[in-house]
Amino acid sequence: MGSIVVSGLGKAYKQYPNRWSRLAEWVLPFGGARHKLKWVLSDISFALAPGDAVGIIGINGAGKSTLLKLITGTTQPSTGKVAISGRVSALLELGMGFHPDFSGRQNAYMAGQLLGLTVEEIGALMPQIEAFADIGDYIDQPVRVYSSGMQMRLAFSVATVRRPDVLIVDEALSVGDAFFQHKSFERIREFRKLGTTLLIVSHDRAAIQSICDRAILLDGGRLAREGSPEQVMDFYNALLAEPDSSKVAQVADDAGRVATSSGTGEASVTAITLENADGQALEVANVGAAVTLCVKVRVHQALPRLVLGYMIKDRLGQQIFGTNTHHMHTPLFDLKAGDEAEFRFSFPLNLGAGSYSVTTALTSSETHLADNYEWRDLAFLFIVMNLNRKQFVGSSWLEPTVEIVR
Repeated sequence: MGSIVVSGLGKAYKQYPNRWSRLAEWVLPFGGARHKLKWVLSDISFALAPGDAVGIIGINGAGKSTLLKLITGTTQPSTGKVAISGRVSALLELGMGFHPDFSGRQNAYMAGQLLGLTVEEIGALMPQIEAFADIGDYIDQPVRVYSSGMQMRLAFSVATVRRPDVLIVDEALSVGDAFFQHKSFERIREFRKLGTTLLIVSHDRAAIQSICDRAILLDGGRLAREGSPEQVMDFYNALLAEPDSSKVAQVADDAGRVATSSGTGEASVTAITLENADGQALEVANVGAAVTLCVKVRVHQALPRLVLGYMIKDRLGQQIFGTNTHHMHTPLFDLKAGDEAEFRFSFPLNLGAGSYSVTTALTSSETHLADNYEWRDLAFLFIVMNLNRKQFVGSSWLEPTVEIVR
């Protein structure tokens, strides 16, 4: 079984004002340092027990790829240490280690040996590598003629042809076609069931929340948040609109759910209800029932344009459906302080049985990245029950009619 322990990890690079300063420091080592240190990672500590699955997220430049390189040993840390147990397989930069003039088969042999396999073992496993990569005759063509997707197919196939104790995956899986992405994540899920420890970097919220037990948010080279995938992804989403994290708040309710809120406060949601066809407020609704989501908003400062958006999420935080009044061509214009409005969204509740939450956003346009007046996760909770529908599974009610022709 594999484990990872990261303790006080940091990485700094030397920055010189010019090339002559670099030369002078090398020629005259006793003349004092002529560089400044640029820290890209500082004091990172966390641990993965055997069988854990942890996702790492953060904006570009936050230090995610550098962290994985330090963990895998391709880059040496400036401070701290990393301890890894078990057989490790890592898929970092796309095609890392592939020689462009060698064929895919030759590169597979080289990459396999770097993973600790013998030539005989790779030869025995080659049919599996070819079948999973599914690049056909290109397996015997030079890698320089491969597309980025083909390189990813071959690299992932080699890295996972044998289940590792520890699997480390960078954002390489974002390259390629949807079919292979599904196939790759299915293999990762299968490894998880068998006890592989997983560390993955991805911007794919659904992937992080469906695969990982925990998530880590890196911000400016530091560990900004660690917790459940939903909690960390909600904070990250709020942080994109509010780089000043002091404007982002997370509060736990009595049930332990952590609600994230952010915004500049020019407008706010004052009430949310889910009503049935008779206008009665609901906390529990039947599958397929006609409902209306009512959101009341109050304006605190004059606004030239106001857009309300909502998102329905399942109990794991997976996004089920979302829209806003910008896309529905119904924004409000020229609002004054003190103005109030009630938005009523009517739809059939074609959801599977389970608990759901509503996220609301008040902005000036189609996203909250420009003007984030208010963003609230877990703003409203409701339950869907199957009271009179035929039994089904899943998060959506898509009851079909059936015709059998013999």
